[in-house]
Amino acid sequence: MPQTADDLDAVAVRTWCSLALDALGREREAIDAINVYPVADGDTGTNLYLTVESAAAAVEAVFAAHETGTSVPSTADAVRAMAHGALIGARGNSGTILAQLLRGMAEVLAEGAGAGRLSLALTRAAASAREAVAHPVEGTVLTVAAAAAAAAERPADGAGAPAVVRAAYEGARTALDATPGQLAVLGRAGVVDAGGRGLVAVLGALVEAVSGRAPERAYEAPTAPAPAAAVAGDCSAGDGPQDGPAFEVIYLLEAGDQAVERLRTRLDGLGDSLVVVGGDGLWNVHVHVDDAGAAVEAGVEAGRPYRIRITHFAADRLHARPEPAQRAVVVVVPGDGLGGLCAEAGATTVLARPGEPPASGELVDAIRRAHAREVVLLPNDGDLRHTAAAAAEQARAEGIRVALIPTRAAVQGIAALAVHEPDRSFDEDVVAMTAAAGATRYAELAVAERQSWTMAGICQAGDILGLIDGDVAVIGEDVPETARKVLDRMLAAGGELVTLVLGEDVPDTLADRLEEHVREGYLAVDTVVYRGGHQCAPLLIGVE
Repeated sequence: MPQTADDLDAVAVRTWCSLALDALGREREAIDAINVYPVADGDTGTNLYLTVESAAAAVEAVFAAHETGTSVPSTADAVRAMAHGALIGARGNSGTILAQLLRGMAEVLAEGAGAGRLSLALTRAAASAREAVAHPVEGTVLTVAAAAAAAAERPADGAGAPAVVRAAYEGARTALDATPGQLAVLGRAGVVDAGGRGLVAVLGALVEAVSGRAPERAYEAPTAPAPAAAVAGDCSAGDGPQDGPAFEVIYLLEAGDQAVERLRTRLDGLGDSLVVVGGDGLWNVHVHVDDAGAAVEAGVEAGRPYRIRITHFAADRLHARPEPAQRAVVVVVPGDGLGGLCAEAGATTVLARPGEPPASGELVDAIRRAHAREVVLLPNDGDLRHTAAAAAEQARAEGIRVALIPTRAAVQGIAALAVHEPDRSFDEDVVAMTAAAGATRYAELAVAERQSWTMAGICQAGDILGLIDGDVAVIGEDVPETARKVLDRMLAAGGELVTLVLGEDVPDTLADRLEEHVREGYLAVDTVVYRGGHQCAPLLIGVE
């Protein structure tokens, strides 16, 4: 994590994206709950999360391209990737504006990223975002961004980057607290602007990325949030559409500057909440309209629209589709072997490749692909909790009832799937699956890549590590002996069923030896063995 006060390098940009994603993951539900403007559809936090998720993925891709060399990406490469990722992944009104804020910053930081450039970058970001909105309104994220930029100019000459970003953060906090007095719909609901609150979270992450420390004062809403549904439709003229346009239309567009200017005029006449961001031939278009087809046709006339997303504000789904099944299970699996097993059990699977966890968009696509009114989502990885939560929220906004069971390992997902009964009520099924997952302790074997400290002592590169419930509990020299020690520790607390999932290169003889060990040492404990195929760990263990 960067500690210098003089520059924002590529590693700091990467850290910023990661911290911002974590912050929005934590605050997503709270931000969704206060989303009352411009439409009280309760998705601002989710849209901001998905936008930053795309930005972070783009930055990670740049770093991955440098893994075979000895250098890291340049700051210019990192900030441009961040802006491009946000642009192509922007969701909703708030996400589109955030994408333009990041693009404005990237335009300046690509030429240099010292303290003075950071201040200029925030100024450019606020100005470009305001220009992208057809009819700017005070008391929104635009106001918060402008206040952050103004505050960033106040530190004395020679102040380092941490002082600049802290000032911007504090300025944004102060402006956010004032938004209920600037926008009547916020005042009536007793909430601050949702998009502005998301920007404060992103700026707080920037403070931590630059200085190495989180802001001294974390943001707390000055008033209790009112659920968006409670104020839906409570918008007078000038505050938001009470009986506003029926559709939200978003698409990426390849077009020239002049064609986009004509498009702005055309779309402004069709609807409201118009935001067009981007440049250099690639744009993200967002508008609320009654005639979704006309909005898309306008894009066709301007250039090449693609990734078209149309959301009906008043209906669960826009397009007619065959009658869905009542219930389905979507499960993330670490290997193709488990994927086949879960598919045979009737689940829709998402493959988590080594080092490539699925994005929330993949999970949403899988939920849609399951084609059911009710879906149980099993992420099978603790690190996917925010991603899975965002996917579930997005699917709920589309009218699908989704229950997220926070499984932390594949063996917990197998246990949950084993007790799944689609004929009983949804709530009863979810309770039973959650109980089965929670009653399953999980472990895995891994190979140490380097010398390091662990909960079980110091390990050397090449050692076999036995992790129980996520913590290193055993350090061994070979897989069989380490696996036996892990099993003994897990079964010391009791158990009725042991599940073994073997990796692609692990011989069947290991499973035979471990089954014999369990049979001889633990009465009335059964063992089941599955082939996991190509997966990160040579062995996964579950004990129920």
